Amino acid sequence: MNRATEPAMRERLCELLPRLRRFARGLAGNAHDADDVVQIALERALARAGQFREESDGDGHGLEAWVFGIVRNAWLDEVRARRRRGQVLAPEELGEHVGESPFDRRDQAMSVEAAMARLPEEQREAVMLVLVEGLAYKEAAAALEVPIGTLTSRLARARTALQQMLGEGE
Repeated sequence: MNRATEPAMRERLCELLPRLRRFARGLAGNAHDADDVVQIALERALARAGQFREESDGDGHGLEAWVFGIVRNAWLDEVRARRRRGQVLAPEELGEHVGESPFDRRDQAMSVEAAMARLPEEQREAVMLVLVEGLAYKEAAAALEVPIGTLTSRLARARTALQQMLGEGE
């Protein structure tokens, strides 16, 4: 990537910020950790901008998959570091009310959030990328560094588990 394309990439990264934060919140479970992970990921993306190669279709989705992958890897690095340190970035209680919906949907939102938190990490990542962020299966598989069939299996298991946890499987 040359200097002429750097401003374009920065603009595209800014446009992705809300989606990156939402994905990071799904991984981390609270806003503070999510913001830290997104910041780390954006720093890495900008530092490695020269390594990014746009997909041949030129639709801009290659950047999405690349950056979502960086966010995921930044979170995995943080989880590993926490295990080594035995520490957290913020107290757990700060993340209790993340994503609450107003009044009538509050209970439903809380149960969906709780159900998502109970999914295995690999299933939660797949759900966040495909069902929440709207990435194509190919892009999500690239971000997670897995074959499309593996992604499809994870999504199917996650959907089944969420339906059971939310009482829709009855």
